[in-house]
Amino acid sequence: MKTQELVFTNNVGEAIDKAVEKMNPNKVFVLVDVNTATFVLPRLQPVSKAVAGATVITTKAGDIFKNIESTQAIWRTLSEDGATRHSLLINLGGGVVTDMGAFAAATFKRGIKIINVPTTLLAAVDASVGGKTGINFGNLKNEIGVFRQADSVVLSTLFFSTMTTEEMRSGYAEMLKHGLLKDVSTFNSLIAKHVEDIAADELLALLRESVLVKKHIVDADPEEKGIRKSLNLGHTAGHAFESLAMERKSPIPHGYAVATGLVTELVLSHIKLQFPSELLHKCAAYIKEVYGAFEFTCDDYPRLIALMRHDKKNQSASDINFTLLRAIGDVQIDCVVDENDIKAALDITRDLLGI
Repeated sequence: MKTQELVFTNNVGEAIDKAVEKMNPNKVFVLVDVNTATFVLPRLQPVSKAVAGATVITTKAGDIFKNIESTQAIWRTLSEDGATRHSLLINLGGGVVTDMGAFAAATFKRGIKIINVPTTLLAAVDASVGGKTGINFGNLKNEIGVFRQADSVVLSTLFFSTMTTEEMRSGYAEMLKHGLLKDVSTFNSLIAKHVEDIAADELLALLRESVLVKKHIVDADPEEKGIRKSLNLGHTAGHAFESLAMERKSPIPHGYAVATGLVTELVLSHIKLQFPSELLHKCAAYIKEVYGAFEFTCDDYPRLIALMRHDKKNQSASDINFTLLRAIGDVQIDCVVDENDIKAALDITRDLLGI
């Protein structure tokens, strides 16, 4: 898998046009959801010749619409409006748009060109970079998908002013994860502030630093055969919390689920690998302050564990596989954890977060 081009700039229109000119597609399509169609697309059309001349495909907003029906609608428009293998899809939006749009593009005629233009912090730091594409299936997150790097990703903070504090904090949780994977200094600098208090220029620099942590790992292991699994820190538990919330018909933001998942998996890291207790408490205190807590009880443990069994990192149906830390920056992948330790970690998570 080739290394994708990452462009960090707030001159987004110019960057898109340069990328499109380099690709020289025969036709350009832009995928947006109903929110980016209203708040973002009108800002880009006057400054990007490629976007202004593109065929616009609009999908519904929200993770519950990241499904096969929405994907079929994208394929249908591409087909009916004359897309060929030499066409280009620009995914302009949050993680739902970049995940689903890239999946649709990767599978249409066995693959057309892709540019991701993330408009949320979560999409910028996580979903748009690294080549994981996909859709949800039933209540299971990202159950159907393929690995396919976007040809180019244009990363900016230009559109973050349209985001709520909750959306910004959701993306920041993935940055916290990258900080835990990198080093103590990076992690401490991240938990020293709230994302909504960071100026745009400083945030673009922090975004670049965070994305390059991910890029370095993805370049070494693009199809998640080994070290790329480190990027799943917080996600085995986090996806279970997120899926349970979906089953309850009360969805929570991805980053909030991951934040709670980070606490659970740092507890497991302490139990299994002696991750320092003081760092666990420091992280948990920040997450409690900023993210609150996803409410669950011991009655939910069997379902949470069942959901964890669906995690794509698991090597068998009987094992539950986690990415854990011996220390900040010291990652241990493929950690199989038994149910008793998971239940103990869920108990301690509830205590730390005041659930």
